[in-house]
Amino acid sequence: MPQPILVNVTEEIVRGLVKFLLFGPEYQTFCHCEKCEMNILADVLNKLPSNYVSNEKTRSEVYKKLNTPIYINIVNKEIIRSIYNVGKNPGHTSLE
Repeated sequence: MPQPILVNVTEEIVRGLVKFLLFGPEYQTFCHCEKCEMNILADVLNKLPSNYVSNEKTRSEVYKKLNTPIYINIVNKEIIRSIYNVGKNPGHTSLE
């Protein structure tokens, strides 16, 4: 029997897209510290519905269902909004 897991598929998708967008050419001047990245992730994940699964088969099904251009566009908009919000209030000084 496969090991049970607990995974938020939305979080997997958001983590990948945050990395992709944050380290892309549009945001080269944005702070790339772990604290800012986590603040962005938390902000975005609080705006989107969770999609928890407890096994790999269901994870694959939910991932396929969510990995559509429409959903990715919604997530990207939330990430961009969050990048700008965290950039205005990073929660640390430039010396940290």
